[in-house]
Amino acid sequence: MNGLTVNLHLLLISFYRPTETRCKILCEAKAFPSDHYAFESEIKLKGYDPAECLICMTPRKGEHLLRPEDIITRIKEEGDSIAVVCFSGVQYYTGQLFDMEAITKAGHEKGCVVGFDLAHAVGNVPIYLHDWNVDFACWCTYKYLCAGAGGIAGAFIHEKHAINDYPKLLGWWSHKMDTRFKMDNVMDLEPGIHGYRISNPPPMLCAPLEASLDILDMTSMENLREKSLLLTAYLELLLESHYPKPRNGEVSSNPYVEIITPKDPKQRGCQLSVMFSCPVFKAFSELEKRGVVCDKRDPNVLRLAPKHMYNSFEDVWKFIDVLHIVLQSSTPTCCRQ
Repeated sequence: MNGLTVNLHLLLISFYRPTETRCKILCEAKAFPSDHYAFESEIKLKGYDPAECLICMTPRKGEHLLRPEDIITRIKEEGDSIAVVCFSGVQYYTGQLFDMEAITKAGHEKGCVVGFDLAHAVGNVPIYLHDWNVDFACWCTYKYLCAGAGGIAGAFIHEKHAINDYPKLLGWWSHKMDTRFKMDNVMDLEPGIHGYRISNPPPMLCAPLEASLDILDMTSMENLREKSLLLTAYLELLLESHYPKPRNGEVSSNPYVEIITPKDPKQRGCQLSVMFSCPVFKAFSELEKRGVVCDKRDPNVLRLAPKHMYNSFEDVWKFIDVLHIVLQSSTPTCCRQ
C-alpha cells in the first residue's frame, strides 16, 4: 500500500504517542533522509521539538559502523525517555544488517515501541517480524523485490496490535470488505495492518510486484540467503585480493579499497559498500558505460550488491575484470591519487 514514507507516517501517527517524560525517537544518524524527515515532522506534529526529541546514533570516532552493543547500551541508558526506536533493517549507506531481534527485545524491556524501515532488508535477508515481536515495519519493493522504481510499498503491525484504539488515518479501504458497500458511513474497521489502508492500491503498481513475487515463490529466502553469503564473500575476496589496502603506513601509487560493510556475514546482506583511495565518480561513470549497474554515494563510496536472485559468480568475476580496466585506465583522476 502507498509508498514507503507514506506508510512510515501512517504507522508513526499510531505508534509515536509521546508524553512529557517519554517523547523521543531513536534512530541511526545516517538514516535514509526520507526517514529522518518523517521523524522530524511527526515530532513537530505532536507538538515537540526534534532538536530535543530525535536521538540520532553515530558510530564511535574513526569507525563507520554502529556497534551492536552500543545500540543496546543506548536503549538501556535512555529508554525511559524513548517513545519509539526505529532503525533500518539494513543500513542503506554501509550495508550493515542490524540485529532486529536484539534491538526489539532491548526496546521492549524499557517500554519502547520498536519499528523498522526494511527498504534494504526485505527480499535481501530472511526476516521474522512476528517471531521477533516487532511492533511495526514498512518497506518499499523496488530494490530487492525488483518491482521497479516507485513500486508499491508494504507495511506490518504485530498481531498484538491488531485491535487497537491508537490514532490513525482512515479511508475507504480501512473498512471491512464484507460491509464496505453498505455505504452507511459507519466505520467497520479491518483488524491489523489492513485497517491502515486508505485507498485502492494502483493495479499498475501491483502487477510488477506480483511478477517478482511469482519468481521468488520458486525458491525461499533461506535458500537465497545461502547463495548470497557465498556470492558477497566472493566479491569481498576478489576486491581485497586485487586492491589491498596498504598496511603499517605504507604508501602505494596503486588504487586500493576499504570495505566499510561488516566483515561478519551475519551482519550484512548482499551489499558491500566500498571506499576507494581515488575519486570514484569518474570510475562510476566508466563502469556504467560498460554495463555495470552499481551506485555511488558521497563522499567516496560505491555500493555493490550482487543480487542472489539473478546474479552469478561469473557476474562477480566479470565485474572485477571490468573494474580493473577502469581503475588502470589512462585517466589520472580515475585511477590514482
